[in-house]
Amino acid sequence: MGASTVVKLDRAPSPEGEEASVASGGRRTPGDEAIAEALGRGDRRSAILLCSRHHGAAIGRLCMAMLGSQQDAEDMAQETLIDAYGGLDGFRAEGSMRGWLLAIARRKCARLIEKRGRRKQKLRLVHDAERAPSSDEAVDRQLLLRQRADRARAALETVRPSEREALLLRYGGGLSFKEVAEACGIDEAAARKRVSRAIARLRSHLNDEEPSHD
Repeated sequence: MGASTVVKLDRAPSPEGEEASVASGGRRTPGDEAIAEALGRGDRRSAILLCSRHHGAAIGRLCMAMLGSQQDAEDMAQETLIDAYGGLDGFRAEGSMRGWLLAIARRKCARLIEKRGRRKQKLRLVHDAERAPSSDEAVDRQLLLRQRADRARAALETVRPSEREALLLRYGGGLSFKEVAEACGIDEAAARKRVSRAIARLRSHLNDEEPSHD
């Protein structure tokens, strides 16, 4: 790529406002208009820099959600922009630039997961608890957190892959429903339905696993 473009991961959930999403039905954000103008001038370098500025955080969130590693996510976000730079000539201007970029990122992450044999992603519900606990109470709390995480991971195995992916993108990566839809190649209503079904399956499984107090 003509210039080094660094994507910083943003872990904060993406707001549902206009800055966080591209409107449906072919409408574009001001950022997309600037990108289209750069492409119209044949200035791909400026176009990809604008892609990074306006859509880099969303790409990073998606990669983080799918890969679970900040370093891997940053690397894959960079590779996504490199691939996009090479494919800008094939982008259809009437489409959503963010959706196009997220679809590239999703495919690249999926290939990396397959290559590593990590076909089933799990929600990272507990932060790495490697610190030595300072008391028996801390030990008990740590064990409880790990048990809950194990139950959550087991519950995720009962969710359909397409629904699990949507759930991970929404809550693991903080993507808006519109961004989830764009990444998965579906409409926003379908994205909401997938996430809703995934949550229902998780609740059902976790309720079934609740220990009896009889």
